[in-house]
Amino acid sequence: MRNAEIKRKTKETDITVALDLEGGTRKIDTGIGFFDHMLNSFAVHSGFGLTLTCRGDLAVDGHHTVEDCGIALGQALRQCLGDKAGIARFGQAFVPMDEALGFCALDISGRPYLVYDAPMPQPMCGGYDTCLTVEFMRAFSVNAGLTLHLKCEYGDNAHHITEALFKALARALKQAVAQTGGGVLSAKGVL
Repeated sequence: MRNAEIKRKTKETDITVALDLEGGTRKIDTGIGFFDHMLNSFAVHSGFGLTLTCRGDLAVDGHHTVEDCGIALGQALRQCLGDKAGIARFGQAFVPMDEALGFCALDISGRPYLVYDAPMPQPMCGGYDTCLTVEFMRAFSVNAGLTLHLKCEYGDNAHHITEALFKALARALKQAVAQTGGGVLSAKGVL
């Protein structure tokens, strides 16, 4: 069973996430159109089933919505993987989006760490503040237990850069969660 449902409710957000690593329904509604587009792209390119609804304090701004969705999605991934036995563990991907090239390398190590190098040339994509991409990625990596490296090799358009990063994350995760059989892929015997 590689699926999980997480409910997270704070004074700032009310989130429900259902994640299925084997595929399934994809339906995203966060109230931020561009962010919905990124999460849908993530689900499509990872092959995961993902339903996510969030009601956040968008009258303030999108920060709590985006960060808390990263927290909940990371918790769901961690729950899906359990003790991490029998998965490939590592993944990496380059994804071109027109003039932009995004890269992701990750390790489902249980040791959260984020390295992020992706300056955004424009501050906004629709109603989405582009500085929130790093906030999402940090929250996701910490709560999923990922060592996560993301880099924009080059690009001039913040929409393309952001989308390349989300798709690279998706493709790298698809590799890393692939079932290989056997025990935990670690010399220590545990992750």
